[in-house]
Amino acid sequence: MAQTILVVDDDPVQRRLLEAAISRGGMNVVTAPGGQPALDLINGPRGDQITLMLLDLVMPDMDGLEVLTKLRATNPDLPVIVLTAKGGIDSAVEAMRAGANDFLVKPASPERIAVSIRNQLKIGTLSGEVKHLKKKQDNKLTFDDLIATSLEMKQVFRLGTRAAQSEIPVLIEGESGAGKELIARAIQGTSARAGRPFVTVNCGAIPENLIESILFGHEKGSFTGANDKHLGKFQEADGGTLFLDEIGEVRLDMQVKLLRALQEGEVDPVGSKRPVKVDVRIIAATNRDLGAMVREGVFREDLYYRLNVINIHIPPLRERGQDILPMAEYLMKRHATPGTALPVITPDLKRTMMTYSWPGNVRELENVVRKLLILGDADLIARELQGKTTRRALLASSKMENSTRPASNDYAVSDSPILEQVTKAKHLAETDAILAALNATRWNRKQAAALLKVDYKALLYKMKKLGVESGPPTSDPAEAVSPKKMAAGGD
Repeated sequence: MAQTILVVDDDPVQRRLLEAAISRGGMNVVTAPGGQPALDLINGPRGDQITLMLLDLVMPDMDGLEVLTKLRATNPDLPVIVLTAKGGIDSAVEAMRAGANDFLVKPASPERIAVSIRNQLKIGTLSGEVKHLKKKQDNKLTFDDLIATSLEMKQVFRLGTRAAQSEIPVLIEGESGAGKELIARAIQGTSARAGRPFVTVNCGAIPENLIESILFGHEKGSFTGANDKHLGKFQEADGGTLFLDEIGEVRLDMQVKLLRALQEGEVDPVGSKRPVKVDVRIIAATNRDLGAMVREGVFREDLYYRLNVINIHIPPLRERGQDILPMAEYLMKRHATPGTALPVITPDLKRTMMTYSWPGNVRELENVVRKLLILGDADLIARELQGKTTRRALLASSKMENSTRPASNDYAVSDSPILEQVTKAKHLAETDAILAALNATRWNRKQAAALLKVDYKALLYKMKKLGVESGPPTSDPAEAVSPKKMAAGGD
């Protein structure tokens, strides 16, 4: 997505010249003939799209200094480059004091303007990233700092905000990569414990023989290798929040000790003669079904209910499609080299991203955005995502075929309505996979066979069997799809 520059100048010739010079650098340009129209644009619905202002200092209705003064009252972070024919030191100092980020004397060369714009965008990007990282480091990240537009995530934010007003434990459930830790940090940053320690423990990554020492600490000499006293994670988080990620991986004997720490508000360091009091707010997270684990006897019921006081479920990315493109644009700005033009997310890639299942959730989306920034080829990224969808559909079809195959010849498929429905579903899945591959390769059957990792003749046979019509590719691959209606049995 290209950067948008606002050019403010009362001279229409200057506006056209500046617009042409900036557009050549791959940036979008909007113009305003004076100070008040510029402020109206900034404060209007399109204001958040403007990333930099190029401002003439001398204008009849409202001069640049007055524009700067009013702008900084409502938008202190927008980069502003002042352009003026008055090149004196006093003018430059006055403009900088009013809030200008750079000062150029007319007539400035297009190259000089481009360099100044790149520098200010780079500074702005780095400044925003520094603020974000500082809030995260200071444990003051809030829900306002997170990107989400879907109703599902807004509900998560509302529930998280209410949970932040209390001290009771929170259990966050969701698939891997869905953003459980960010929600936990936002709860901490919105609560009265904001700015205090936020300690993360990945329970699935700790060796079983060290988990007690890491959580509760140990005394010097309490076991072989304990050469010094060690404060556990509970004591590190004292006064703040302890985030227990992948809580379902904790073994049963440690669950007992963890339960006691939660109930009593104290821990027993290994080798210590007396317990240590701690003031810790617990937020746990898991990508497993703890309720099912309780029923199977592998997770303690009492610990489950102790942790699951407020339950927050984060829906996977595929169930909140409204968040995909805004998050992609945010991640693109965050990971792009400052001052460079961003690659365009083409309509085909947008459609593909909206229909892709995102098994890796936000983490996978971030990897796709980084790849797009490096390669700059949206069509290639779209084809790769389509290929993943095709292979996943084929794998699901293969598993379904194996699971529905009769154990003996005594069982007739035609005699079972359930198996007949499953057979139909299998044929539909195979048809969808073949059509996706044909669309991705613009109906080049050899390339589609390679994408599906099947023999070319086998693909032709399968197309004929499933009743997939062949036809010349069109300008829109989606229009090339014209499958025949299949019979009830698929054969």
